[in-house]
Amino acid sequence: MKPETIFTETFGSNPVIKILDFLISFQLFDYPLTEIAKNSGVSYSTLQTFWGRLIKNNIVIKTRRVGKSDLYKLNTSNPAVKQLIKLDWNLVKGSEEGMVTA
Repeated sequence: MKPETIFTETFGSNPVIKILDFLISFQLFDYPLTEIAKNSGVSYSTLQTFWGRLIKNNIVIKTRRVGKSDLYKLNTSNPAVKQLIKLDWNLVKGSEEGMVTA
């Protein structure tokens, strides 16, 4: 089992949060859906239930096709995604500051 990140510790470990946490952590890379599911600890069938909404809301974008697989990554040009990344960074920064003063 993967250790919890500050993002999932704060917002819970539901499948959407787990996917967003993975994509934020590895935002420079693109992945096929199977790898996103596997690395997030979410089943592929569960991922499929909400993936369309992430695409529709421009949270993730298709970057390319390799063989039969479409690859996706976080849409870092979306203002809402930028805020999520900033929030994640502030959570990490805040938890580190808390550790110093604790």
